[in-house]
Amino acid sequence: MSDSAAWDARYAAQPGLFGQAPNRYLESMAPRLRPGMRALALGDGEGRNGLWLARQGLVVTAVDWSATGMARAAEEARAGSLPLTALTADLTRWDWPEGQFDLVAWIFVHLPPADRAVTAAGACRALAPGGLLVLEGFTPAQEGRRSGGPREPSLLWTRAAAEESFGGLERLECLEGTVRLDEGPKHQGEAEVLRGLWRKGGAHS
Repeated sequence: MSDSAAWDARYAAQPGLFGQAPNRYLESMAPRLRPGMRALALGDGEGRNGLWLARQGLVVTAVDWSATGMARAAEEARAGSLPLTALTADLTRWDWPEGQFDLVAWIFVHLPPADRAVTAAGACRALAPGGLLVLEGFTPAQEGRRSGGPREPSLLWTRAAAEESFGGLERLECLEGTVRLDEGPKHQGEAEVLRGLWRKGGAHS
């Protein structure tokens, strides 16, 4: 995985790299959310998605490998008395809880294929029966655009990669196309993304 120290430096130098508002696709899940649901926000940077989920009344665990980003998320959660726990961890080495979450938010977390496989397996195990996994990531069509995303093609999301990663879950939707991002200085303008929603079998949460 990438260098956590590099991300610490980025967040320290420029707070709000990806804005304060939640990802719009995650925000569109609001009708599916209920207070008291347990949510896991992966690679949550400075906590923008986890904090939004907590403001909806969900009990949130946010995980990122940047201690600087997670400290910022924890500080905002404390200031707002929000139910968010911020953890600094490498997702490929994290001790994933089993069946603990009603929602996993995987928003713009781009990993090499081997790391993605490990993380996806952990995320699927962490979902409770009936739990939802929400994904947004850049696709190979993003290459050459200035609106964000990694430059290494193997880190980008394809429908095939999503199906391989989450094949054990029920696919509710998986869409590819152009969106307009307005997420801080790093995600601005038209972008090519994959958005998907999956559900774990069993009783609904």
